[in-house]
Amino acid sequence: MPEPLDAVTPAVARTPMSPAEVNAPPTVGVEEEFVLAERHTRAAVFRAPSVVRAAGGHLGASHVTAEVSQAQLETVSAVCRTAAELEAEIVRLRRGAATAAAEYDCLLVPTGTPVLGRPGPPPVVDKPRYLAFARRFGPLIQDQGVNACHVHVGVADREEAVQAVNHLRGWMPLLLAVTGNSPFSDGSDTGYASWRSMVWNRWPSAGPPPYLRGVAHYERIVAQLVATGALMDPAMTYWHVRPSPHLPTIEVRVADVLPDAATTTAYALLVRALVSGAVDAVRAGEPAPDIPDPLLRAACWQAARHGTSGTLPATHTPDCAPTAVGRLVEELWKRVEPQLSGYGDDRCVGDWLSDVQHRGSGSSRQRRVAEQHGGCLRAVVDALAVEPA
Repeated sequence: MPEPLDAVTPAVARTPMSPAEVNAPPTVGVEEEFVLAERHTRAAVFRAPSVVRAAGGHLGASHVTAEVSQAQLETVSAVCRTAAELEAEIVRLRRGAATAAAEYDCLLVPTGTPVLGRPGPPPVVDKPRYLAFARRFGPLIQDQGVNACHVHVGVADREEAVQAVNHLRGWMPLLLAVTGNSPFSDGSDTGYASWRSMVWNRWPSAGPPPYLRGVAHYERIVAQLVATGALMDPAMTYWHVRPSPHLPTIEVRVADVLPDAATTTAYALLVRALVSGAVDAVRAGEPAPDIPDPLLRAACWQAARHGTSGTLPATHTPDCAPTAVGRLVEELWKRVEPQLSGYGDDRCVGDWLSDVQHRGSGSSRQRRVAEQHGGCLRAVVDALAVEPA
């Protein structure tokens, strides 16, 4: 639940663009949340205040922040244009945060839920916003130390951003399926590919966004949610994809934090291509399928439960026919390949999607490590832990 952070503001959002920038790829930025695990037990540990301060010294205060649980840390990237810039930034942030964690005898672990131990009950991070969460939502805040990957893609026009969300919402179940990375929680296999998304969905505003008729409709829905008390403020619209409430971006929030920097980079580039294609569809007057909210929610549950195995409703199409995940990945590729090729990102993203089709997502990787080590979940933590700089 990040607070507004200007670090991901596109540098050209409010200034005239040069001719070269007109044809440049949209800006992209990434926020990643991590578990802090005690080095010896590998269980979640409440040392975020100290680790965040140290990480701020290594990385810059604008690039690292606390989250709601004191067993979490979040990094915030600079604005990037190229795949090389983005991967270098993600590596820098992960290694710097891991170095700070090591100074306090912790591991920085990219998994959607703690493999061992629990991220709550609180202590909640001592910020007015998070303390207000605890007062208003009570026990709902228990175990909310879950870790996502949020991708921001620059879209300066607010109306285009709102309309593009309609084209993107149907792809969210598939994105969730290929990014599940939280099968274990508190020492047990949950049976889900993304247990994080199940925990997160307890919030009243979490899940798929509604079909939005325009900026006025979007603002009216958000205002009504705030008025009911379901939201404290517009920043609490925790939809899988949304117009950012404080930046000129579209923010895709559906994924678990991913296991390594290369995977995060490929996923972010895929999201950028998908957002760019959605904006193109809006400009071309292409209608977005108005998929019923209950069907989208059901598809997201299936994605969280089964990951890349089985089938999902094809919620990017009006008929929503049950389709194998592998086939949906092929359809997604057809949708984004023109943008990926134009930006030079097709090889990076294609290799990752091919690997997902053959070997599954991060959740499959975690389970393979556990199986290889006779069910030892400490080995899973060790396999995930980021190496310090």
